[in-house]
Amino acid sequence: MGPDVPLLNDYKQEFFWKRFPQTVLGGPRLKLGYCAPLYVYMHQLVLFLTPWLLGGIGALLYQLRVLDEAFAGVISGVLMLGIGATLQGLARCMAHRTGVVQRLPAANNILADEEEVEFTHCVAPETVRFVVPGKKFMGNVVLHTFLAGALCGLSTWYLLPDRLSGLYGHTGAGLGAVVPLFALSWVTVCIGEYSLIVNTATETATFQPQDTYEITPLTRPLYILAFIAVDLALRFSGSGVVELQVASQVLHVLFVVLPVLWALGMLSPLDALLLWAMEQTLVHGLGGSAMSTNIRLLVMFLSSVCVAICTFFIPSSLGVVLFTVAMGYLFSQDLTQLLVLVKGASPTLGLGWWGLPLSLMFLIGALTEAGLLHQLYLINSGNLTLSVNSLDPQEVIGWLLIALFLLTRLLRELQGACVLGGVMLNPLYPKRVTTAQAFRQKTHGLHVAGIIRRILMNLASPLVMIAFLSVDESLKKVHTASLAIGFTRAFRMVWQSSEAALLQMVLVVIIRLAGGHRVARWNELGTTVQLILVSLIVNRVSQFVCKLSFALTVLITSWTESKQRRQSAGTLLVLNVALCPVLLGVVALSALLSAPLLPLFTLPVFLVGFPRPLRSWPGTPGTACPCPDSVYYQQLCKRLASAIRPALANGAFGSCTPGSHYLGRFQGRLLWISVLERGYDYCTINIKGLELQETSCHTVEARRVDEVFEGAFDHVERPGQCFQLFNPHCGNALTPCSVLPIRVYSDAQNVLTGIIDSPDHLHQLNSDFLKTFVWILLRYCVQELTRGAQRTKGQSLQTSGRNSSLSSFADWSDEDDLFGPVPIRRPIRMMVRTDEGQTELALGVSLPGSVEIHSLYESMALSSLPTLRPLGLGLGLGLPSVDKGKDNMPALTLTTIPSISQPLHFTSPYSELFSLPAEWRTAQLSSSKLQVLRPCFPEAWFCFCLSQLVVESFGEGDFEQVTLGLQEDHALRELYTQVVLSCCVALGADAQVFSPNLLFRLYCGDGPWTEGLEWLRANKELHQLTLRAFRYSVKLLVDQASLGPVESLDELFTTLQDYHDNWFIGLVTDRSWQDSVVQEKPFLFSLGHDLTMGTYTSRVLSLQEILVQVGVLNEESVRGQWANLSWELLYATNDDEERYSIQAHPVMLRNLTVQAADPPLGYPIYSSPILIPIYN
Repeated sequence: MGPDVPLLNDYKQEFFWKRFPQTVLGGPRLKLGYCAPLYVYMHQLVLFLTPWLLGGIGALLYQLRVLDEAFAGVISGVLMLGIGATLQGLARCMAHRTGVVQRLPAANNILADEEEVEFTHCVAPETVRFVVPGKKFMGNVVLHTFLAGALCGLSTWYLLPDRLSGLYGHTGAGLGAVVPLFALSWVTVCIGEYSLIVNTATETATFQPQDTYEITPLTRPLYILAFIAVDLALRFSGSGVVELQVASQVLHVLFVVLPVLWALGMLSPLDALLLWAMEQTLVHGLGGSAMSTNIRLLVMFLSSVCVAICTFFIPSSLGVVLFTVAMGYLFSQDLTQLLVLVKGASPTLGLGWWGLPLSLMFLIGALTEAGLLHQLYLINSGNLTLSVNSLDPQEVIGWLLIALFLLTRLLRELQGACVLGGVMLNPLYPKRVTTAQAFRQKTHGLHVAGIIRRILMNLASPLVMIAFLSVDESLKKVHTASLAIGFTRAFRMVWQSSEAALLQMVLVVIIRLAGGHRVARWNELGTTVQLILVSLIVNRVSQFVCKLSFALTVLITSWTESKQRRQSAGTLLVLNVALCPVLLGVVALSALLSAPLLPLFTLPVFLVGFPRPLRSWPGTPGTACPCPDSVYYQQLCKRLASAIRPALANGAFGSCTPGSHYLGRFQGRLLWISVLERGYDYCTINIKGLELQETSCHTVEARRVDEVFEGAFDHVERPGQCFQLFNPHCGNALTPCSVLPIRVYSDAQNVLTGIIDSPDHLHQLNSDFLKTFVWILLRYCVQELTRGAQRTKGQSLQTSGRNSSLSSFADWSDEDDLFGPVPIRRPIRMMVRTDEGQTELALGVSLPGSVEIHSLYESMALSSLPTLRPLGLGLGLGLPSVDKGKDNMPALTLTTIPSISQPLHFTSPYSELFSLPAEWRTAQLSSSKLQVLRPCFPEAWFCFCLSQLVVESFGEGDFEQVTLGLQEDHALRELYTQVVLSCCVALGADAQVFSPNLLFRLYCGDGPWTEGLEWLRANKELHQLTLRAFRYSVKLLVDQASLGPVESLDELFTTLQDYHDNWFIGLVTDRSWQDSVVQEKPFLFSLGHDLTMGTYTSRVLSLQEILVQVGVLNEESVRGQWANLSWELLYATNDDEERYSIQAHPVMLRNLTVQAADPPLGYPIYSSPILIPIYN
């Protein structure tokens, strides 16, 4: 798509220009897009001006001195209350009396199809519903009606002409300003009243995708009431407070501008405003952190307020110190993880339960230090003989804080790939490292430096800062609200964000050393209040710098990037340069409000977005748009969290404050990491996975991400010594910071041309399939034997405790005949092994829940293992007759079972352990076809597998004798011959030469119809084993073509065992594939078919340590683009997949940023379902 793609398509443009005037006026729909009767517009105009008319009546009565100002306001309010109640009653009455009015479609106008109403007369039901839609909830009807009356009455009081004249003067310019101020202010009131009681417009400042509880109508009236509240405070204070007087004058002027601010979306919705206010108060006023969820934010805010209140009422300064230190440490922990530790799900601290006593010991040490230093300070300050020239202890500690700050900041800069804010590359960071082991070796020195920094930051710095605050002279007058809040915040910040607290204290110390203590107003504030001011200034300056960098990036790249250069780029560039002070003012205002800087349609047209929490989205993190590729990110999630832990603790990720965003890249995958919450020993993050099927826009930005990381981590040589350490992508939104070794899946895809289409390789496939199938069937019997032994052992333990035998279960029966009549269960003989390793027959019964096959396929119960398999099913392959009276056969007394063919007799007592289920021997195939394939059965391989598996099957005994008996048992051999060859024919794998297409179809389980296919599919377990055998043989074919042929039976056995233990061989679309990824199977293999190229491919996933490159994003760039996304989709409804604001931008990474937004606006394919705490 070119740069001049329309910002809004034609339909959306028409829709926008209908919606925007309605937003500006608060709800009246004066632009409909079709012809409507004049009375529709007149109704809306009259209702819009009604509050002004009612307020004018009250103001006139006051000006004529008929009523005083209080009664004038009451009269206006009561009249408005009556009109509001009438309107809402009429709306509900019409809604109950009439049904839905059918609309006639207009000609070729989609918008008209959606909104056109057929009006009949001025009070028709459709007219009433159009003008006054009404409320969904009865509670809102009552609330909004009473609020409308109160708003009109208070506005009358607020805008009385005499009141305005008193604020701005009764003569001259002041009197001249009263008339326009009075008129325009009532327009603001009319807009608020209309949106509250008549019809609510869609707000440009939209936080929630849906207004379920009708909160939006309250937004504008409550802003009006906030302005009125300041004037009421001035009235009741007697007009003696100068600050309130000035504030009231300013707010009366801003009152006129409120419609413009609403239209531009600068004022937050109520829910976003409340969350933002709590977050800002918690962070800058109470020393907490931005929280990961709204519930956690509310609980932490209320708890912190309670701590501040308690601090105010503590009488002793020592008590204040000890209480605030302890509560600050407690609230800086993630207390919810303590519940996880109690439940035993995962360790809360890095040391698990051991972390609790260690943390307690450290806290006791900090409390002891704070108490002793404070007491010594009080004693020394009360000593009148103290020398005047003695050093101030706080000054000495201040110098120590400066040294700690410089050392920890230096050590932190050394940990990352870039220094000085990403401008320069770190010469000590390893370059051109390709393996995890080499990376660890080269970063050993940096790791040691990181550990030193961790000790200084997590242990030394909190103790030094506590000492600095414990000897502060402000503790002597702590019983003021400001100081109580200040000390609560200061001691909380020591733990909650040690690095930020250290910076703030160092700045306060530097200001004192520079002579700031001589400024009376500054010195009177006290250290803790100074820290609050410094915190706000540092935060807002930091935001200003980031927002200005983002604005310059948008502005400059709109011209320098050819694919971003629209026809209007030159004009916008000139306007921004000419209006540079305005641009700086917009950036400064957004930084002051901690609101995102919104680039309209991501063009260099900047607005101040409405203030919102740092998370930017209202919901709880963890929602995504899942797809089959999501499982790879799910496996990666916990591994990544474990790898991020030391990097965060050592400082490789920089300051890493809540609101920070990081981008990870490896092998075509992109990870979006958002920091949600940060405490003393934890950091809560959310990990998102972006789509793997790359679009053109995705590919462009992913390529630039690779270039950014290559410039930092591969350190490509550039001419000129002075430019060797310069970051070539320092203007990009992404700044490289670290490399993380993580054990994840490496994805390799190969074209199989020359392998599966080679006649030599395909000729070997048939033989490999038969050998593989024999091995799988024998392995299946061994697994059944193992599971049966475990069940038998458990049953023996249970029955021995009751002094009963297994036969006591004979009374158990399943009476249900849900699946038809159940024949009588009869005792059976089962072969069990004694402690001496001998086998003997015991009388057994069918246990409840066991599966039996009756009638034609009657069989024994399969619940007990090892059981004597049915002997009444012959193979039909001309088996030799066996004399039952031979000495080598034990005398078996068995219940007679009807047979379907010649009886089968094993010559070895252990053959029953390797017998196969009866239903697997019932294939209705022609004997001639099986006789033809009979020579293909790998008898030597069958005997070899038996010899290998006997050792695994029997814990003790004479292995050679058992093996020899099994190998010489012709009945057992013929049993496997029939089953293997029958399945080979049924699957369609008996072809002399395979074609690539047939091989692929059989691998996918979609082979052509054969004689016994229905029988094979009816035996689901056998079908799965057969399919698995064929897939193993295909994998063996690929391996032999790549690595060389298998040269011995032992090598083949080892290879198949490796497939069984370490590989999943199947299809990417199988559920088992995803389960294997989550369970971290070492290797996965699959076949694929590229229909475009007409080639067959193989895909191999191998679990190994891979270096994941991580960079930090400009957080204001992310917030600004997300703010525009919210405005564009929720207000302008611009959901065009090819819109301009979603096109690739290699500097801003616009497409990736849009993907990483929370649904429904973004579409990450994975988002960590639970927030991941990472502990330092």
